[in-house]
Amino acid sequence: MTPSVLKLIKRGAILIAIVLVTLLVGRAWQSQQGAPLEPWHTYLPVELSPSEIAASDWNRYVKSETALFEDVRLHVTQTLPENERVPSNRYFAGSPVYPGRFATDWNRSYVLEPIGTPVGAVVLLHGLTDSPYSLRHIARRYQQDGFIAIAIRLPGHGTVPAGLADVEWEAWSEATRLAVREARRRAGASAPLHIVGFSNGGALAMKYALDALDDKSLARPDRIVLFSPMIGVTSLARFAGFFGLPALLPRFAKAAWLGIVPEFNPFKYNSFPVNGARQSSLLSRALQRQIGEAARAGRLASLAPVLTFQSVVDFTVSTRAIVDALYGQLPNNGSELVLFDLNRTASFGPLLPVTADTLLNRQVPQPPRNYTLTIITNRTADSAQVVARTTQAGTTDERTIPLNLAYPSEVFSLSHLALPFPMDDSLYGMHPDGREDYGVHLGALAARGERGLLVVSMDSLLRMSANPFFPYVLERIDEAIGRRPGLPAEK
Repeated sequence: MTPSVLKLIKRGAILIAIVLVTLLVGRAWQSQQGAPLEPWHTYLPVELSPSEIAASDWNRYVKSETALFEDVRLHVTQTLPENERVPSNRYFAGSPVYPGRFATDWNRSYVLEPIGTPVGAVVLLHGLTDSPYSLRHIARRYQQDGFIAIAIRLPGHGTVPAGLADVEWEAWSEATRLAVREARRRAGASAPLHIVGFSNGGALAMKYALDALDDKSLARPDRIVLFSPMIGVTSLARFAGFFGLPALLPRFAKAAWLGIVPEFNPFKYNSFPVNGARQSSLLSRALQRQIGEAARAGRLASLAPVLTFQSVVDFTVSTRAIVDALYGQLPNNGSELVLFDLNRTASFGPLLPVTADTLLNRQVPQPPRNYTLTIITNRTADSAQVVARTTQAGTTDERTIPLNLAYPSEVFSLSHLALPFPMDDSLYGMHPDGREDYGVHLGALAARGERGLLVVSMDSLLRMSANPFFPYVLERIDEAIGRRPGLPAEK
């Protein structure tokens, strides 16, 4: 290597070092802005380690979980400073959004048992910063169809946001295995086993299914159902750990957080630690490698059919990664991808970017494909009514089926958050069910006023949080189970 080349390398290394130091200094300065850390950001509940979860059963896990919630009550709720004892704080016992006041605290793991002997079992895995609340409607449908539903609270979730500041994705993976063991124990080894995952839980569902291909001690699922699965995340998440480095100095502890926000949602964290983003990135990268390796080795031929519901536009996960890194690798094994298109009625036309017209074609390859593709889209450009356009695996012919469903006139697209929630969900629905009350109806707020007054950001209020096509989702789940809606569970 010539001296001139060495000099260029040295200069390049110095330049990169200067850029990295500048970024760290900027990040340290930026972290000092905004709201201060509160008790729910600094108190760290002690969860079971991955090895402890691996050695646990369901009863021990739930007992440990009960102790966690009691610790949060003692160390956070009962020690709140006076200025945090406000109605908008989920950790204030006098707040209408305090989970401890509800008949059911959906932050915790739960089991829904059917009437009579279970005909199958389903394991449900919620998303990042989320809780088992998010899949309760899906769990109830499985219960109605005769399945026993096991919804586990993944480590770091449901308690305080600080719980995600120290968790490792391997703990989530072990919790998934524990839930499957419990499902098998309750329903029996011969009963059908489904696994359902939402967002980060979707990545865990796929990870488990792939692990089970190689490990005969793991029960193989007969069906995999995914909602907005985190197969791929934004490139920024890969470097989340770097941006948290200033937090190594106590003065810059806030740098360990990507967002410090009031906690007004009873079943989901609003604040987001750097480690949460880092762990989800590590999980998705490990999953993509595993999918690729299994595809090259021909092992995906043994994978259960995968049914995925995904919005064409998704700010949180990569729709393209779902298409390419997952479905592009699958054999023709009965898998299906359901995409919810934009609301393409003329009223939104002038406000959509010019790239919206070609968005769908850019997301998916042309047929024939190894999987069935269904697109839920407007019947015509001047109609809010939707149809299901389906192209079966291995064919090029598209079949169009009218659905008795429509886009609400004020909604231009679904979102990452919306898919597993019906429109009458008490917390997230646009038309909340009055039979349940969780202190606030976030999906029904159509706020108008000046910015900066509400404790909730306008962005979060604008983001669609329920699915107007949820009845279609339930029909497809019934179909995956093998029964039509309304039929009793088979004995």
